[in-house]
Amino acid sequence: MPGERTDDRMVLRIGGTDREGFLHGLVTRDIAAPGAGLVYSALLTPQGKYLFDFFLLNRGEDILLDVKADVAPKLAQRLMMYKLRADVVIEDSGLSVARGLGEPPEGGLADPRDPSLGWRGYGMEGGDPAVDWDALRVAACIPETGVELIPDDTFILEAGFERLGGVDHRKGCYVGQEVTARMKHKTELRKGLATVDVAGVAPVGTPVMAGEKPAGTLYTQAGGQGIAYLRFDRAEGEMTAGDAKVAWNRR
Repeated sequence: MPGERTDDRMVLRIGGTDREGFLHGLVTRDIAAPGAGLVYSALLTPQGKYLFDFFLLNRGEDILLDVKADVAPKLAQRLMMYKLRADVVIEDSGLSVARGLGEPPEGGLADPRDPSLGWRGYGMEGGDPAVDWDALRVAACIPETGVELIPDDTFILEAGFERLGGVDHRKGCYVGQEVTARMKHKTELRKGLATVDVAGVAPVGTPVMAGEKPAGTLYTQAGGQGIAYLRFDRAEGEMTAGDAKVAWNRR
């Protein structure tokens, strides 16, 4: 049961009698019932672009929101902007975040994005930290806050949020819903995140080239693979990213 405590996350506590309805009208997923486990979700701009991604846990008396620590203050500020007169409390829960692989310990909850990412827990101690989390998420094409997921730029459907369970097209309105629904029903995605094979190393953010034509951007790399944002019509055959060779891994 390898696991670790991670210090790059903050857990906000959302309380107050209006907490469920408040969040439901903002985020890309329904608020799960108490005891239903973690939900992966996001908050978008009114123009449908990514701002924050996070996990939600409905504990009945409150909702925990697990987000990258360096963006937590901005997220709390954004939520307060929408609060108006709603009975909602937003505060630091003080809980730590643990994550691990294998059978979850008591209180551990399955990561909803992909089975390969194991479990997460709150207010728990971690165990063996010898897990290459970047290699796991690259292999499963899981984007990371602030790396592949870029505020005011990324569209969540291009980032794979349907596959990750991070958006529900059947729920009611939320911020950015109209643009997201239009992308889902009226267009075919021509760009998006994909796993690529990488021979060599290139800095995160290196342009991917198909001959002389721009074909995308290379992001996280681990274990001979990487996550790249690709123009699918140009991603055939061997490409380059700086001195590295790149090929779209369709397996």
